[in-house]
Amino acid sequence: MNMILLVGAIVIIICILCSKLSDKFGIPVLFFFILLGTIFGSDGIFKIPFEDFQFAEDICSVALIFIIFYGGFTTNWAHAKKVAPVSIILSSVGVFLTALLTGFFCYFVLHFEWLESMLIGAVLSSTDAASVFSVLRSKKLNLKYRTASLLELESGSNDPWAYTITIIILSLMSQKLSSFDIFSIVFSQVVFGVLFGTVIAILSKKIMSSVRFEVSQFAPLIMVAIAILSYALPTYFNGNGYISAYIVGIVLGNSEIGDKKELVSFFDGIVDLFQIFLFFLLGLLAFPSQIPNSLLPALAIAVFITLIARPIAVGIIMKLFKCPLEQIALVSFSGLRGATSIIFAIMVTASPTYTNNDIFHIVFFIVLLSIAIQGTLLPYLSSKLAMIDDHEDVLKTFTDYSDEKNIQFLTLKMQENHPWVDAYIKDIVLPPQTRIVMINRKDLKITPKGNRKIEKDDELVISAFEAQTEDDLKLSEIILDEDHHWLNTYLRDIKIDHGLIVLIQRDNQIIVPHGDVLLLNGDMIVIAHSSKGHLLDKMILDIE
Repeated sequence: MNMILLVGAIVIIICILCSKLSDKFGIPVLFFFILLGTIFGSDGIFKIPFEDFQFAEDICSVALIFIIFYGGFTTNWAHAKKVAPVSIILSSVGVFLTALLTGFFCYFVLHFEWLESMLIGAVLSSTDAASVFSVLRSKKLNLKYRTASLLELESGSNDPWAYTITIIILSLMSQKLSSFDIFSIVFSQVVFGVLFGTVIAILSKKIMSSVRFEVSQFAPLIMVAIAILSYALPTYFNGNGYISAYIVGIVLGNSEIGDKKELVSFFDGIVDLFQIFLFFLLGLLAFPSQIPNSLLPALAIAVFITLIARPIAVGIIMKLFKCPLEQIALVSFSGLRGATSIIFAIMVTASPTYTNNDIFHIVFFIVLLSIAIQGTLLPYLSSKLAMIDDHEDVLKTFTDYSDEKNIQFLTLKMQENHPWVDAYIKDIVLPPQTRIVMINRKDLKITPKGNRKIEKDDELVISAFEAQTEDDLKLSEIILDEDHHWLNTYLRDIKIDHGLIVLIQRDNQIIVPHGDVLLLNGDMIVIAHSSKGHLLDKMILDIE
């Protein structure tokens, strides 16, 4: 057990470090998770033996609950509702068309058996929300025509439909089903999924908006329970738990409930952990030595589904809504395969149903290609199709977005020799987006009107927007005490990795940092940090 925990901790740390490689090479980080799993797997360097597909299916099914729930929870419905009709049809009819076309290709061109062909089409029919969200957010793709919202809503809601098609085909492969049986499966999956999802969403909304938890940690815990309940209850009645989980997620995510940002951060961590686990598990289950046997059919299917099946399905549907051609082209190319295809492939492999071909390794290779090629080229294609809109903000498509800027306050004591003493507020020139909001004068709180004169010993309360950049630049402050190792040290002798001292406050005085400044006890030091060293190099050159 201790060895499992040790390996798990090491894997998580390595996966997180891989995000730096993702930023450097422009390849989605999920690709590195798969490769890492392969390295640790039976055919890899560390040769961890793991072939329990049934156990993997159980774990992955639980992971998918939270991925789908969180996909709904972070969907900004106010921003997405204008594209909801086309997104919902893409996630249902589009999935069916993609599965059907891919199945035809496997049957007529690759000469697979009929039901097996349809099964491969079903497993690969849905786009992966985790992969799409990852690319949209990490690359900050601000797209025209609310395309980001369209992709988010489509990829978040199409998994239940792909799941329904998959279980129908698996049922057909194990037993004969009449048309009525198929209708019953679809009816119970959709109706019970929607019904239970709606009821649970309404009740959960009332609970989360009216109940105040004395212990703040209880809110995330009860949300976890709601996510599990939203899946388990309809599933017990043969309904689609994933439809239910998505509905509950989207209702709660767009409701006025307490601690929403904290809940987003909580689920963000959980889902990130599940993503690491899922893609690592895919690599762990894979045998690279067996991939050559599935290489040619997998490559053929990947090309067909990317360049023919999905473009046809997307083109037919989006043309009905009179969408621009460049948007159709981008949405067609944005059909990344990922976590859901992995889970469905594991489910198929764990099923006692016999298949002539190695579906798992076929899906493995297709997912690998999809994430590596489509995920990498998506920002480039967005630019080439002139789909980038500088006036848009992709983060608006998520419920954790806020256009409010955090305000920080600074108190400044007016000493006798300060140039603002005896000056009128209207005559004081302040930096942009900075203002005097209050004057503390002895026991009085004074409104800072323009004709108000500042007096000696006044304490000015100054507001400013919190520093925010898109360049991975963060500000932090340190107050030196008598034990700090920088005390009585000149600035020129201080070295900070990927950091730069930008301001020193000493006894209500602001000191511009330069090499000859001697740091003293009580100094407040403001440091700019960046993981990208070139940003600070530019700052240094600008200062010089």
